[in-house]
Amino acid sequence: MPLANVSPDVRKHGLEPGNEASLTGFLAGPPEHLLSTPPRPPPPLPEVPRAGRGEGVAPGAPTASASRGRLRRAPHLGRGTRPGPDGRAAKGGCCCPGRDPACFARGWRLDRIYGTCFCDQACRLTGDCCFDYARACPVRPCFVGEWSPWSGCSDQCKPTTRVRRRSVQQEPQNGGAPCPPLEERAGCLEYSTPQGQDCGHSFVPAFITTSAFNKERVRQAASPQWSTHTEDAGYCMEFKTESLTPHCALENRPLTRWMQYLREGFTVCVDCQPPAMNSVSLRCSGDGLDSDGNQTLHWQAIGNPRCQGTWKKVRRVDQCSCPAVHSFIFI
Repeated sequence: MPLANVSPDVRKHGLEPGNEASLTGFLAGPPEHLLSTPPRPPPPLPEVPRAGRGEGVAPGAPTASASRGRLRRAPHLGRGTRPGPDGRAAKGGCCCPGRDPACFARGWRLDRIYGTCFCDQACRLTGDCCFDYARACPVRPCFVGEWSPWSGCSDQCKPTTRVRRRSVQQEPQNGGAPCPPLEERAGCLEYSTPQGQDCGHSFVPAFITTSAFNKERVRQAASPQWSTHTEDAGYCMEFKTESLTPHCALENRPLTRWMQYLREGFTVCVDCQPPAMNSVSLRCSGDGLDSDGNQTLHWQAIGNPRCQGTWKKVRRVDQCSCPAVHSFIFI
């Protein structure tokens, strides 16, 4: 190494008598035992506030624990850190739910930056998780059990609901999939009281079709309890139509054209005959026989489910006497 390339101080001392050994050692480089020393970790980086988390937290500073209400020092996750039964690290401070600025450690981050890293659930979104976050805080989805049997109707003789439930077997942890609904409800209607009496018929829609189809019916008993040679005259219900959907007037098919003659404000006749008559109650479903005349009842046309409406009971008669276009039968 030419002396011209040495700094002025070195050059000055090297020319003085007695400094030959020092100059020779300096030019020879550092001793071998210093070369084998591993490099130190990079110096701490200046703390920068975490985006969306408020002010930054100084590394190693005591932090407030929202869950325990006291000060604690957040540890490094490390290789030996494992989540405890409550989902947090066994030694505290990690696997925090949601966004927790106090849930941090000191070490390498997933983005290869050394410094403060976080181990709360939000670190996956902010990109500042500790390098071993996925191992120390594994994702656990919610698990639920099987559905319970459906309950009975909550009330008799009127539309109500029934319910079934299931329980949570494992709560979601560390951003796992949330739990599905734990309760389901469905419509329900009981047609008899606890004493066995019939009820609820006024809430059942009447299914009707034109009386022209009644010509093909065999008007004799459909139950073995009745004599096969006995004809049952049935009965006729008169209703006054209150409302109907516009789909009725749009029907133009040969077998459903009768729906065009349904009109609001008209009185219609609906015949109840054995094919539709219950052999025990001797009634047709949706006949509205129990109605006082002020109750709004529902009907639906067979052949087009969108043709439906409401009416009110007028009276019960033995024989229907309405015009053919306003004469129908129960199904």
